[in-house]
Amino acid sequence: MRLFVIVFVFLSQSLFAQKRDSVLVETTVFTVVYSEVLEQPIWIKYRSINRPTNVNRGHMGFYKESNVHTSDDADYKANLFDKGHGAPAATFSDNLDNLKQTFSYLNSIMQDQYLNRGEWRLLEEQERRWDDTEPITVIIKTFFDSPIKRVPTGAAIPSHLEKHIYFETLKIWKCFVFLNQKPKYEWRDLGMICDPKKHKLK
Repeated sequence: MRLFVIVFVFLSQSLFAQKRDSVLVETTVFTVVYSEVLEQPIWIKYRSINRPTNVNRGHMGFYKESNVHTSDDADYKANLFDKGHGAPAATFSDNLDNLKQTFSYLNSIMQDQYLNRGEWRLLEEQERRWDDTEPITVIIKTFFDSPIKRVPTGAAIPSHLEKHIYFETLKIWKCFVFLNQKPKYEWRDLGMICDPKKHKLK
């Protein structure tokens, strides 16, 4: 029994050591740097260009990737966190392939349900109004407490999120910061000073 415990601990440590701090993944819908250690995206970038709505999400659910260790269904059970889309499903409902890509766990942020269904969603709707007149590029950044807070199944819980929106014609940025909790203010009141040097992610 003692030998089994030692071997099990060794294997567990080895598996944990294999998790990567950051993995860059580019899809046709979004680009993400994902932390396998945190089981959360570090940043997500997408472009909103007034795509038509041709398909419906229906009962589509999130799916895991074979080559990146992500969060999964178990991390979102019996708690107040939603599988919050980074790149929004509604923004990429022009065809089934684009829509499905938004349901990758690479694009899932552990968000307080009141934030995800409230001011975060309302800002996404505003983005789709903005892209009626010009394309916009959106960068989402996630931040974590120290020490990092996690759900019992292992995924880290972001402390707050930043959304940086670039208007490609006007060549200006609008930036917003959200605490990962039930919002006390409207998204319009959560603007932050934009530092162009912080937006250039590769």
